[in-house]
Amino acid sequence: MTLHSSVIPMNCLHYQRSVAASLVQGAYVLERDRQQNRQGSEARAPPWWESFHFEVIRKLIDDSDFSIFGAIYEYRPPASFQNSTVTKAPRFVIVFRGTITKKESVSRDVKLDLHLLRNGLHQTSRFEIAMQAVRVLVSAFGHQNVWIAGHSLGAAMVTLAGKIMAEEGMNLNAFLFNPPFFAAPIERIKDKKVKQGIRIASSFITAGLTLAMKGPRHKSDSFTKLSSWVPYLFVNQADDICSSYVGYFDHRKKMEEIGAGNIGKLATQNSVKDLFLSAFGIESESLHLLPSANLTVNSSPAPDFKHAHGIHQWWRPDIDLQSKVFLYD
Repeated sequence: MTLHSSVIPMNCLHYQRSVAASLVQGAYVLERDRQQNRQGSEARAPPWWESFHFEVIRKLIDDSDFSIFGAIYEYRPPASFQNSTVTKAPRFVIVFRGTITKKESVSRDVKLDLHLLRNGLHQTSRFEIAMQAVRVLVSAFGHQNVWIAGHSLGAAMVTLAGKIMAEEGMNLNAFLFNPPFFAAPIERIKDKKVKQGIRIASSFITAGLTLAMKGPRHKSDSFTKLSSWVPYLFVNQADDICSSYVGYFDHRKKMEEIGAGNIGKLATQNSVKDLFLSAFGIESESLHLLPSANLTVNSSPAPDFKHAHGIHQWWRPDIDLQSKVFLYD
C-alpha cells in the first residue's frame, strides 16, 4: 500500500510525493467510506494518513450533495521524531480529491468538471469552501507551514488556490497530481518534427491574436507576479488530461533556442479560447497557464487510462520519472 515511516525523510522529494499522494487518496477513501457507511473499525481511510503520523482535523464537505471532497490533516509525529530530520515536514496539509464516478457523488463532481472546462471553477461553492480553509490555516499558522495537494479536479482546485495565494505574496508548497490541461492531444504525435512544427505555428497564432486584441504593449503583470511560485506538477505522458504540460514547458525553452523567446512567452500567457471569449466581452483565464513549475513526468508504460490518470501511481517506487524545474523570467 503506502510507505511506512520508521524514519521521516521529509527532505526527499520522492517521499514528499508519496506522502502527498497518499493523503489525497485518504480523501477519496473518506468519501467512499461515507457512501458505503463504513465506520469505526470498518473504515478503510485511516491507514492512508496514520502511516505518516497525520490526523484528520476536518473533513471538507460539499454544501450541495454533502460529499467529502477533501480533508485537512495535521502532522503529529511521536516524540522520538522531534528532530532535524523533520524540519521540512508541514504542520498542515489540505487535500482535494478528484471526480468519483459513483451515483452518490458523480452528479456534483461532473458539474464541477464542467465549470472547470468553462474556466468557472472559482465561482463554485465547493471552491469557496476550499479557499476559506486555505486562508484560515495560512492566516493562523503562516504559509510556510501549510501544504496543499490534489488530484485531477482536486489538482485544479489546488492550482487556483495556489495562484490566488501567490498573487498575494504567499507561495504555498503545492502538489498537483494529473492536473487538467485542456488542449489538443499533441503529445500523441510520434514524429517530433511534426509535433514541434505544430507547436511553433500555434505559438505564433496565439501571440498574433494577443497582439491584435490586446495591443503591442500587452504585458501580464499577474503572470509575472506568479513566476516565483513553483508548484510540483506530476503528469503521466500517456494521460491526455495532463500530458500537454510536457509540451507547454518544453516548447517555451525551444522557442528561446530558435530566437523567438518573446513570442513563446506571450503565447504561454494566453490561450486561443480565452482570447476569443475576451472578444465577446467574457473575461476568462485558463487555469493551466503557469509561469513556473517543478515538472515530474511518469514515462512508465500505462495499460489503460485508469492507470495513466490514477493517483495510485504516485506512491509507487518502481516508476520511470524525469523531473525538471522551469522558471519564468
